[in-house]
Amino acid sequence: MAIRSKAWISLLLALAVALSARAEEEPAAAAEGEAVLTLDVDSFDEAVAKHPFMVVEFYAPWCGHCKKLAPEYENAAKALSKHDPPIVLAKVDANEEKNRPLATKYEIQGFPTIKIFRDQGKNIQEYKGPREADGIVDYLKKQVGPASKEIKSPEDAAALIDDKKIYIVGIFAEFSGTEFTNFMEVAEKLRSDYDFGHTLHANHLPRGDAAVERPLVRLLKPFDELVVDSKDFDVAALMKFIDASTIPRVVTFDKNPDNHPYLMKFFQSSAPKAMLFLNFSTGPFDSFKSAYSAAAEEFKDKEIKFLIGDIEASQGAFQYFGLKEDQTPLILIQDGDSKKFLKVHVEADQIVSWLKEYFDGKLTPFRKSEPIPEVNNEPVKVVVADNVHDFVFKSGKNVLIEFYAPWCGHCKKLAPILDEAATTLQSDEEVVIAKMDATANDVPSEFDVQGYPTLYFVTPSGKVTSYDSGRTADDIVDFIKKSKETAGAAATTTQAPPASEKAAAAEPVKDEL
Repeated sequence: MAIRSKAWISLLLALAVALSARAEEEPAAAAEGEAVLTLDVDSFDEAVAKHPFMVVEFYAPWCGHCKKLAPEYENAAKALSKHDPPIVLAKVDANEEKNRPLATKYEIQGFPTIKIFRDQGKNIQEYKGPREADGIVDYLKKQVGPASKEIKSPEDAAALIDDKKIYIVGIFAEFSGTEFTNFMEVAEKLRSDYDFGHTLHANHLPRGDAAVERPLVRLLKPFDELVVDSKDFDVAALMKFIDASTIPRVVTFDKNPDNHPYLMKFFQSSAPKAMLFLNFSTGPFDSFKSAYSAAAEEFKDKEIKFLIGDIEASQGAFQYFGLKEDQTPLILIQDGDSKKFLKVHVEADQIVSWLKEYFDGKLTPFRKSEPIPEVNNEPVKVVVADNVHDFVFKSGKNVLIEFYAPWCGHCKKLAPILDEAATTLQSDEEVVIAKMDATANDVPSEFDVQGYPTLYFVTPSGKVTSYDSGRTADDIVDFIKKSKETAGAAATTTQAPPASEKAAAAEPVKDEL
């Protein structure tokens, strides 16, 4: 299944795991005794067209989180079937071969993924609510009502606004005009992420200046400045304001579920990211937190996001970046070009000066790599981050390289096939088949690895092509024979261009909560 995600989404899926504690059916019908509709590629479009509001879980039978969700999802479906009007919950086995086009179309990046289909599929949003039955029911009941609720009194505000959550309120002189229309449009677009309200009276709200010039958007939040206002009602500007205002200046990575939405936003951001990892329960945590918060304040005008993480909750990040607990306290920066900069055993009073060195371009990038193998005599050669450019781009050979994960089922199935193809081509000195463990090595920027396994073919001239042909040994051998360059025809280019083609079919990086 093709996966749209890049390196950061791979990390997101790993983090989602760390943060968590069929017989053929009639189309568009619930299995006997089930309230959840079972859909497939043949019945999906018909079901979407039939229901103005439908929730669909994309799952895989082997996924542990999917199995845990199943009874909660079913109980929620039973309860919501009695709602007026009924709220329909459905599911699709996205791991089944025939249904994979659906998973590709709807950009399923891990399991389970739940999406809300509104207006016969014209408006599709991610489900971002709870994963237990009562929470699912409450969340979806809100989703079928108005995107923004009118606040007519302080009592309404008290009932709607939770001090521990973000709440966005439009304050108007009247509920009409361009500003109100744009506000309601944004509320509809972002309703799965935030709660919205609108009012004629700012003094109904629990926080913020009551004497304001209307219209105004007021964002209430439980961190940093508790109230921020904006008067720009352009749709794009309003969405940018909300995006910038709804993440803490320093995101906390721990096991508190209240922090999980901020973590997802942090890792989804394309901005450079600074991450401080240490043990929250031992050592001088308070002094580090204070120094780091001060650094975030000092560099708030720079394009960089800040995170402080507890090593107990951050194992997914440690594995992804190739870090070790005995290196903490450590600070790591990943910039927009995927270069990483690392300082281990950092002291609290060194944080600001180290960040200044980063902004001044004085730091040397850090690269995650396994050791270069001393013996490399198997048919499929092992490549690591520290020798991939020499091995692939400077060897003067035609190289088919596989990026794999040790736990990936499709990779395990492909391994003997690659061995067979490599053995067949062993006498051809112009051809090499290689592999890299993409979970233990940084993948070069020339390759767009969106899932596992991903294969690329690189010629001596530096031409990079995504391999998306058949997965038999004969298919691979035929492709290489047709695509390879001979030594005389190879160009003298030593720098490979960025990969521009989609990666080959791959399986999801992880199942996710």
